[in-house]
Formats: sequence, structure tokens, C-alpha cells
Amino acid sequence: MDTLLILINIAIMLFFIGILFVMQKKYVSFSKRVFTGLGLGILLGGFLQVVYNVDSSVLGTTTDWYNILGRGYVRLLMMIVIPLVMVSIIQSIINLEKSAELGKMSAWIIGILVTTAMVAAMIGVFSATIFDLNADQIEAGQEEQDRGLALEETLGSVEGMTTPQKILEFIPANPFLDMTGDRATSVIAVVIFSMIIGIAVLGIRKKQPEQAEKFVEIVNAIYAVVMRIVKMILRLAPYGILGLMANTVAQTNVAGILELGKFVGASYVALIIMFAIHLIILALFGLNPLTYTKKVLPVLGFAFTSRSSAGTIPLTIQVQKDSLGVHSGTANMAASFGATIGQNGCAGIYPAMLAVMIAPSQGIDPLSPSFLIQLVLIIGISSFGVAGVGGGATFAALIVLSSMNLPVALAGLLISVEPLIDMGRTALNVNDSILSGTLTSKIMKKLNIKRYQDKEATSKDLVID
Repeated sequence: MDTLLILINIAIMLFFIGILFVMQKKYVSFSKRVFTGLGLGILLGGFLQVVYNVDSSVLGTTTDWYNILGRGYVRLLMMIVIPLVMVSIIQSIINLEKSAELGKMSAWIIGILVTTAMVAAMIGVFSATIFDLNADQIEAGQEEQDRGLALEETLGSVEGMTTPQKILEFIPANPFLDMTGDRATSVIAVVIFSMIIGIAVLGIRKKQPEQAEKFVEIVNAIYAVVMRIVKMILRLAPYGILGLMANTVAQTNVAGILELGKFVGASYVALIIMFAIHLIILALFGLNPLTYTKKVLPVLGFAFTSRSSAGTIPLTIQVQKDSLGVHSGTANMAASFGATIGQNGCAGIYPAMLAVMIAPSQGIDPLSPSFLIQLVLIIGISSFGVAGVGGGATFAALIVLSSMNLPVALAGLLISVEPLIDMGRTALNVNDSILSGTLTSKIMKKLNIKRYQDKEATSKDLVID
């Protein structure tokens, strides 16, 4: 009987895949197919949630099969991240008019990422205060206690690292090892290695122009092949989102969400406010926020369902270059740095909210100026170094809470709603990457305003014919 039910569930998924395939054959726009995949995934996940128990073996096996579509797509994106970042940055640098532009570009991108993370921290404090969040209000079950103990054990591996040591982790000692994605900082290490190669080519161009030209031809050829692979993979995005969303909804802990509904609500209020601030910043720089939103929504939709900033890098680069008119080199660096530095959701809002929740349990006033100043500064510093110890909201929380002398185990109280909140955090992180690239390109007068304003230059350009 279980086998029959599993086959029925797989048949429903295949039917929904067929719908998306027909839409693709009829040349329905990419964004419409993405949101159709999102809607069908929610519908299918809701069906599974209602029909089966969360602990059901049928549901477990069904989601395993669905993972071939959802997580399989994320794996394909991760596969192309390192080649894409490496060849794109090398090509971008060798096309720069002046090597000095590279330092200025990097400084603006990192500055925007870290600054917005500090602003996000204040938004997290505001939301936690308005919703009157307090760790003492949450009942700790066995799962939460186990999670708290696990966090305390993890803290031991990161607590001893100073900020300089975290930054040191960015520097590649073995670039070939980093190309395997072995370390949390592998992406940034590859970026630095690629920058060194690009700068070396600029130097060779002055003394040995013929050799430099040969290398440039090779890079251009590899770039063309890599971009073709990227577009082939991106074409599968609606199907990947379908699988990811179906599993996410099907496995959602509804009871946990109801119990921690206030924290979930406060988290999304903070995320929405921060997204609005991103749009206000765009408007202050003379860029239409509505045009921007329309173009980036499909990418944010994928980030939301995949919960992977690194996996979204190919989409993040493409939407900047093809839809927003961002300079190629800027787009590549913003996407690469943004996946591990200054993450507004994971490194900004989340640890700030936890700190405000936990502080009263230690007899600390979370609204005192000394506490707030210390919190914002620590978040600003740690948002630049989180990748050095593994990345993600959990490590950001560990670093911030331990630096503030607050117990990290209490962060385990939120385990049941972590996936739901992480979806919104990832979308905000990716939006910040796109924002930093767009603003930097505008500041350096390399933004193609005509393409930015062109309503036809949307995410449909992310697919191939």
C-alpha cells in the first residue's frame, strides 16, 4: 500500500513537471514559470502535509524522490559556482581600463555589504522590541535542549578565532583545494586567486603583449563555454523550485510555527523592513525601486526556496548583468562577496534578535546604549568574518552571542522554525548582494542605465532558446 501511495505522489509531481514543460514550450516568460513552479510546489507540499503525518514513512520516501528534482538542481548550481566565479572575475579584470579600479570596486562592495548588515542589526533590535520577544517565554523540549547542547559544542571550534584569524582564512594557501569548495571561505579564496591572475595578466600585457593576448583568447573561450552551461542550468530553475517548495511545505513543523508564531512574525517584519530600506537606498541613488523589484523577484524566489546564497550565485550574477545593466566585474564580485560577507538576514537581523531576546534572562537591559553600540559593532565585524568559521546564521549567532557574553544554548529554542525563517533570510542576503553590485556600478559610473530602465530586459534573459 505504501509503495502505491509513493507512486501516486511521484505521478502528481510528474504531472506538475509536465505543466511547466508545456509552459516552456509555449515560450511563457521565465518569471511566470518560476512563480508557477513556486505555487505548484506550495500546493503539492500542502497536500502532502494534510494527507500524511510528518513522521510518515510514505512522506519520507516521497520527499527523497522529490529531492532529486529540488536538491539535485541546487547541486547543479553549486557545480558551476567555482568555474563561473573564477573565469568571470579573470575576464572582468583583464578588461579593466585601469587596475586601480579593482581596489575601488572591491572597497565599495564590501563597504555596502557590511554597512547594511549593521543597519539590519538595528532593524532586528527594533522588531524584537516591538514584539516583546523574550527567551523565557519559549518552552524548551528535548529537541531544543539537544540543539542547545550541540550549539555549545560548536562554539568551542569558533570561539578562539579572532577577527584577524577569520580574515586570514580568506587568503588561499591551496587554490586547487578551494576550487573543490572544501572550506567555508572557498568562494572568496577563489575570488582572490582569480584577482591575482587577472592582475598578473595586466602586467604581462605591458611587457609581453603576445603572450597576454593568447591567454585572453583562452579565457574568452572558456568563459563562453561556462556561460552556456550556466544558462542551460538556469533553464531548469522552475522545476527545481517546484521540488524544493513541495518538500519544504510538506516537512514544515506546523505545531512549532504556531508555538513560535510571534518570533516568526517578528522575523519577517524585520526582513520586510530591511528589504524596504534596500529599495529606499536605490531611490536615493536615482534608481527606480519598482523596476528593480520586478527584475530581481525570480532570483529572490529561488533564494527563498533553496535557502542557499552560494547556490544562487549564478542567478545573482546573471540578473545583475542581463537585467539591471551592472558592470560584469562588479556583478561577479558582488555575488561572490555577498554569499559570505555582510549577510543582512543571517549575520545582521538574526543574531541581533537573539541577543535582544536572551539579554533579559541575564539581567541585561537590551535597549541600553552601551549594549546596542557593542551589539551593532560586533555584528558589523563578525559579518565580515563569519565565513571564516563556516558561514550561516548559526555561526553568526554563535560569534555574536559569545562576544556579548550571552549563553548560546538558548538559540536552540528556535530549531522548529529555523527552516521557515531561513528562507526569508536567504532571500534578503541575496538581495543585498544584488544591491551592492548595482550601487557600486552606479557609483563608479559603469551602470548601463538604459538596460536598467528597459522593462523588457528582465529575467527572461536568464534562459536560452
